[in-house]
Amino acid sequence: MLKNTDPNDIHPVETPGAFAPGCLTGLKVFDLTRVLAGPTCVQMLADLGADVVKIERPGAGDDTRAFTPPLMPGTSQGAYFSGTNRNKRSVTLDISTPEGQELALALIAKCDVLVENFKVGALARYGLGYEQLREKFPGLIYCSITGFGQTGPYAPRPGYDSVVQAMGGVMSLTGEPDGLPQKVGVPVADLFAGLYACIGILAALRHKEHTGEGQQVDIGMLDASVAWLANQGMNYLATGQNPPRLGNQHPNIAPYQVFETEDGAVMITVGNDPTFQRFCGAFGMPDLAADPRFATNAARVGNREALTQALAPLFKQHPTSWWVKELEANKIGYGPINRLSDVFADPHVRARGTVFEMTGIDGVPMKLVANPVRLSRTPPSYRIAPPALGQHTGDVLGDWLDLPPEEVARLRDAGVI
Repeated sequence: MLKNTDPNDIHPVETPGAFAPGCLTGLKVFDLTRVLAGPTCVQMLADLGADVVKIERPGAGDDTRAFTPPLMPGTSQGAYFSGTNRNKRSVTLDISTPEGQELALALIAKCDVLVENFKVGALARYGLGYEQLREKFPGLIYCSITGFGQTGPYAPRPGYDSVVQAMGGVMSLTGEPDGLPQKVGVPVADLFAGLYACIGILAALRHKEHTGEGQQVDIGMLDASVAWLANQGMNYLATGQNPPRLGNQHPNIAPYQVFETEDGAVMITVGNDPTFQRFCGAFGMPDLAADPRFATNAARVGNREALTQALAPLFKQHPTSWWVKELEANKIGYGPINRLSDVFADPHVRARGTVFEMTGIDGVPMKLVANPVRLSRTPPSYRIAPPALGQHTGDVLGDWLDLPPEEVARLRDAGVI
């Protein structure tokens, strides 16, 4: 039930079963990731029940702790960090020191999965590379997320989302035909790499169930970006022709694009010929459906400029609200172009429980975006708010390694933790 029905005030929706045991309960994860791709992967595992220990640099932590403003209201914690680090226990550990490496190995011995996104070869300097750990822990699943993967001529390069979007082709497809190439407005190269990494880990866990063997999961952001070129990638492979930038139009379907209305704009998705005929009949343009230039989808794609010119004046006759109502009534695919304030106030978004609330650091409530995976028996759970730096160091070292408080204090004084 919504806590408040005011569309201008975002409130969480109660999530049924939010604290039920997850399907990954009992899985232990050693998290050596930072920024976005790696933390996205690990948060997915954590939401599904995994016990995650996030290893952070003493005094600094995950880079995104400094990616501010904005801060979460009433706290000193950044919104960026908070978005991908719930359900994790923060342990500060200097893995560049011999004692830090010993502690890392002791913690890894308790874990099923290690996830890291250091540059290729960097962790080997600390005795934490895959080949080194495979000998000690043959059942360990070791997931490496990098810009360009563990092999190939670009493997040593650092990976950045905007660079990978540029190199992976999506920027060449995004933007207006007569404008500059554009990156997507959110870091999709990072996010997709994180999700592919999660899929790889789950597959490796399945293999381990049958064989007892661990393995390395090698995820390159560029590999992932090429994989999700989807229909555009296949269009190129089929024709050998570089697809042009089409702005908001679809390369294979028409009309499937944004049209200006009297007071704004609306996205139209006419996915097949019967829908186009129904659209033309509903809005007083039967001759358009009979025109051989537009009678089939293939013809419409071949004559998309003429089709756009024919439809544009029609959409400018009415405001967006009119179009939303009429398109809904006639079962034509459409969508208003929402700002984020519209998105989070949308009744469907709210009814689906897309925003929930946790008590964060210092006891301050914080709103977070929910995990979109819906499981009827073992839904995602929200147990630990995005942690303060090193918040759980003493607890984890005590619980997992049986270190007494005085030893934890000594390590802290020595700068190891």
